Amino acid sequence: MMVLKDILYKVTINAVVGSTSITVGKIEFDSRQIEVNDIFVAISGTITDGHNFIEKAIKDGATAIICEVLPENLEDGITYIEVANSNQAMAYMAANFYGHPSENLKLVGVTGTNGKTTVSSLLYQLFKKAGYKVGLLSTVKIMVDNTTYKATHTTPDSLTINRYLKMMNDEGVEFCFMEVSSHGIHQSRTEGLKFEGGIFTNLSHDHLDYHDTFAEYRDVKKQFFDQLPKDAFALTNIDDKNGLVMFQNTVAKKYTYALKNYADYRAQILENEFSGLLLKLNESELWTRLIGSFNAYNILAIYGTAELLGLDKVEILKLISELENVAGRFQYFISEGKITAIVDYAHTPDALKNVLQTINDIRTKNEELITVVGCGGNRDKTKRPKMAHIASALSTKVILTSDNPRNEVPETIIEEMEKGVEPQNFKKTLSITDRKQAIKTACQMAGENDIILIAGKGHETYQEIKGERFDFDDYKIVQDYLKQLQK
Repeated sequence: MMVLKDILYKVTINAVVGSTSITVGKIEFDSRQIEVNDIFVAISGTITDGHNFIEKAIKDGATAIICEVLPENLEDGITYIEVANSNQAMAYMAANFYGHPSENLKLVGVTGTNGKTTVSSLLYQLFKKAGYKVGLLSTVKIMVDNTTYKATHTTPDSLTINRYLKMMNDEGVEFCFMEVSSHGIHQSRTEGLKFEGGIFTNLSHDHLDYHDTFAEYRDVKKQFFDQLPKDAFALTNIDDKNGLVMFQNTVAKKYTYALKNYADYRAQILENEFSGLLLKLNESELWTRLIGSFNAYNILAIYGTAELLGLDKVEILKLISELENVAGRFQYFISEGKITAIVDYAHTPDALKNVLQTINDIRTKNEELITVVGCGGNRDKTKRPKMAHIASALSTKVILTSDNPRNEVPETIIEEMEKGVEPQNFKKTLSITDRKQAIKTACQMAGENDIILIAGKGHETYQEIKGERFDFDDYKIVQDYLKQLQK
């Protein structure tokens, strides 16, 4: 139990009705979780407005209400706090409530369109191998040292972030690596956190269903670096044309990495094969099991971060050579029939292009490259034709299918994708609505030494259709079908 006024430290308050000296239980923004003496934060979400549930929250026992607009009818004995921004207020309140847990460990945020999960997950893996207690907040999972928790968002809400960081404090965790999404930044989920450093991977077409323009999407990413303290580090990819934009207003110490430009951390690809990459990183040669130029960038980000956090250079190189692929990120196997199957999360045009170019760089061109790809429903529609255009241009055969259709008609999504296929690529493009059938068809089409890429869902073990989630694992399904074909 805490006193309300202590929880409100640093919150921008417009008006107060009632006492801030009351003792309160916990903070909630979901009215269904309210218990006696709780604080209810009314947030205007993209789907529902929490202000509509203030009355219900009070009925269920809330004694303090945080809102952007005061209700017309104010109830006696209830404290109402009008704030400028409920998301921001909740972020500061969460940090206060849990005792500022981000200050008791070294927290590093990773932002960008592609590579967030890989960089944060591999940093977790590297620091664990180095013998530290480590935390991870990622799309795939949340790790409190050795304990795994399920992730529901790329960047969780501020209450969840601070709750897990407090658990990490209790476990003696020294470093935490966290994916920072544009949604998370825009909705103030990372406010009130103390970051030791920030990493920028790259910026390409994504989330234009949420952000009105690409410039807005870029500027939201930049806000994360604007807010870093002067004793933090900012590490950016300067091969990306937006890399230096991230530095414009930051007071953090600036460091760069690149494959093509002069930078603090620079690499050259010496060999690129399905077995891994041979890199010249600064002045040292390094072999890694990770594949492709996009992973060369990820390795640079990891190397730079580890050095900036104080690890020995020689030890970092050794540990990077031991790193294993992240689930659903260029995860591949070779079947008994010598068919290579690759599952990758690539769900943006740029990510899909990177993966297909990597495969084309490695393959001899005597094999078929069969790509199975879809686009999510209720998401950015402008990338649909681009995804199909890239897939059909860079593959020998393409099957357009469902991803997570959510509340949209799968056939409509596929029709919108088909518009991006150029006439010369019509003959090599099929459309199969059922994703399982599409994967099965790809397996039946493939012969010895051929390559199948299944893109878009990666680590996900479900398919979301009309509000329901059904078990669906691309990696397991393609494994099973290729095994059946050997019988």
